[in-house]
Amino acid sequence: MEHALPASPPMPAATDTFPSLLFAHAAARGDRPAIREKDLGIWQTLSWRDVADAARTMAHGLAALGVRSGHHVAVVGENRPRLYIAMMATQMLGAIPVPLYQDAVAQEMVYVLQDAAVRVAVVEDQEQVDKMLEIRGQCPDLAYVVYDDPRGLRHYSDPMLVAWEAAEQQGRDHAAAHPDYVTQAAAAVNPHDTAAMFYTSGTTGKPKGVVLTHHALIDRAQAIAELENLTDREDVLAYLPPAWIGQNMFSYTQLLVTGFTVNHPESPETVAIDMRDIGPTYYFAPPRVLEALLTQVTIRMEDASRIKRAMYKRAMALASRVGTRILDGESVSAWDRFKYGVGNLCVYGPLRNSLGMSRVRVAYTAGEAIGPDLFVFYRSIGINLKQLYGSTETSVFVCVQADGRVRADTVGPPVAGVQIKIAGNGEILVKSPGLFKAYYGNPDATREAFDAEGWFLTGDAGYLDEEGQLKIIDRAKDVGKLADGGLFAPKYIENKLKFFPFIKEAVAFGANRDEVCAFINIDLEAVGNWAERRGMPYAGYTDLASKTEVYDLITECVEQVNADLAGDPQLSGSQIHRFLILHKELDPDDDELTRTRKVRRAFIATKYAVLVDALFEGRTSQYIDTEVKFEDGRSGRVSADLRIATARTLPVRAQAKAA
Repeated sequence: MEHALPASPPMPAATDTFPSLLFAHAAARGDRPAIREKDLGIWQTLSWRDVADAARTMAHGLAALGVRSGHHVAVVGENRPRLYIAMMATQMLGAIPVPLYQDAVAQEMVYVLQDAAVRVAVVEDQEQVDKMLEIRGQCPDLAYVVYDDPRGLRHYSDPMLVAWEAAEQQGRDHAAAHPDYVTQAAAAVNPHDTAAMFYTSGTTGKPKGVVLTHHALIDRAQAIAELENLTDREDVLAYLPPAWIGQNMFSYTQLLVTGFTVNHPESPETVAIDMRDIGPTYYFAPPRVLEALLTQVTIRMEDASRIKRAMYKRAMALASRVGTRILDGESVSAWDRFKYGVGNLCVYGPLRNSLGMSRVRVAYTAGEAIGPDLFVFYRSIGINLKQLYGSTETSVFVCVQADGRVRADTVGPPVAGVQIKIAGNGEILVKSPGLFKAYYGNPDATREAFDAEGWFLTGDAGYLDEEGQLKIIDRAKDVGKLADGGLFAPKYIENKLKFFPFIKEAVAFGANRDEVCAFINIDLEAVGNWAERRGMPYAGYTDLASKTEVYDLITECVEQVNADLAGDPQLSGSQIHRFLILHKELDPDDDELTRTRKVRRAFIATKYAVLVDALFEGRTSQYIDTEVKFEDGRSGRVSADLRIATARTLPVRAQAKAA
């Protein structure tokens, strides 16, 4: 077994930049696996020495293409070894990798390529090459596009295009002529130089380039390595967009800081299979991924035999009662511990194995608030899932839950080196070694991001509890009041709705209103499976979403949320009175979600103003016609006469009104 190998030699002390870290790993653990990739069903392995050699060659290749210190190099694609190597090569030259979302349409990339004056883009495949060729006329600085996968590109002859192998050959030629060029460039990189630039999701306006230094990223990764006792024996699965700071921190920065192994799945469609192959020990997933996994479990159990369903239901009832206490090392009766052990043998263990989480030692969730029921589910079956809090501007890690102090309603205490202060309006303010340097080319936005004392304004509302753990309420701009003064926290309500496997997305409205109403997106797979088992035909999402039986199903979910909210003295006034099921799925291509699938609430409220008005005016239906964008860039329209349903609410507690 690989994990039984002896520890690698210690790292040299002077490892304060990404190039120095890479060279140190190649020296200390040269034959150890650094990156694996599944190709045609077989896992291929690159050692640390392989990665360092390939990055050095590509650095010479990029230099031959004109990349110099301070230049920006765009990197576009899924998690692929060559794209990671391209980022390492860029940093060796003192240049700056700028990851872009691979599912962004071409016109979305124009702003970033222009803003960062990108000269060279390193892309994965024909899809990304086509995007670059489409927008080249709008990006005058773009001179070369280096591509990894040549499939479909045989007859492309544009001089802008450079195959990876051709760039490597240019690199070897450049190295022969300038043998010390990359070594000297890497040695000149300073810890406080810019290491990478990530563009914000643009929830409220144009994306901003967040400038992060080597020191900021490496410092935060080192703090977590110490907190969680991470070693070079960890296995990580990199399956989320590398343009997202969360994935980039876990699978790139921490890879280079800790020296563990990162595994790249064959494709987005094979992630579940590849995860079971690898059995990661260190895992990261935003709530939407955990929701999708739970939906799959729910669907499988609904299709199981009556005996299996009964066993699962009974085992999960026990797990919800004692599972998290056992995980946290708390006292549990011998009889309950024995029953949980039997459950672990028959249900929880096989379930963890099915999810690919049988070896997980530490699992994090972040990016969005997670529903407490969803969070408790994973912990109750023995998965050490913890919440963290941070942002692109803070190099991710601001707060992390410590083992034995994990609660569903907090994101943990500040990580070592971080200070937190709560402003008078409830906004969370942060000082940290991981703070960003600036918003690129935007000094006004940079100034506005800090107060007069240098505290970073996160835009989130929350408070520190008596244990020093941070509680997040919502985005500061989204937290509001109902007309009667009761607290309205839309994201909290939405997360409760999304715990149900039949609800994929939700948008709650109610600020300054007498009551709360909501848009619902059903989960096509879960509701489709539910409909098929009942012999209910449907022609697609819009048809299924309009069916009376589906409305009845979602009404049950909404009313369960209302019953839960009714028991909360602060939020009992936020029960959902009316809702509708949208005729289309909210989509980043239609600007309704960010690329990290965060709801663009203000945009949705404006785009669907006629539906919002219909909800609050008490109508029973409303016609809507909507333009949609397809993946190939074409546009179309989807229209429907949407039914508006009323949900049963419970009496509002007096404390909520008084608040």
